[in-house]
Amino acid sequence: MTALSLILLGVAAAAPILLSSKRIPHPVAPAVTVLALGGAALAATATRPVTGFALGATLVLAVLAAATGGGPLVRAAFRIAVRRDDSRPQPDAGPLRGGRTIGVLERIAVAVAILAGWPEGLAVVLAVKGLARYPELREPHASEQFIIGTFTSVLWAIAVSGVAQALVT
Repeated sequence: MTALSLILLGVAAAAPILLSSKRIPHPVAPAVTVLALGGAALAATATRPVTGFALGATLVLAVLAAATGGGPLVRAAFRIAVRRDDSRPQPDAGPLRGGRTIGVLERIAVAVAILAGWPEGLAVVLAVKGLARYPELREPHASEQFIIGTFTSVLWAIAVSGVAQALVT
């Protein structure tokens, strides 16, 4: 079961990258990513604590899955949250530039902080992000985009870290 859990963690890490082409429908990457993480969580409940190489692989795959898997989920959350009228023109990328890069770094920092046993690191990451984005949050729809993106991103990183903790302990 340990091997299955690690394989599914790897799928959760690789699926967002491999399924990001324009030919694949939008909900496929988030669905595959979430299902792979759910399968990894179920398999992790039936294993003994990992050691040695499996421990290292668990930590690396968890941080990779946290980093890559959050992007499609955040975009899916934005699609759910934004109700568009097809007759109106599509909005631009939004006021928060650099959000994808910041999101990847945020998820890595959250996952590493939790896996290192330092949950206070989550508060540090969110405080730094909030302070850095504060001047931009007055623009129209920026605060909603900030909250939706941050919550989705952090919840994903926490979920992945929880699966890794289930394998480690």
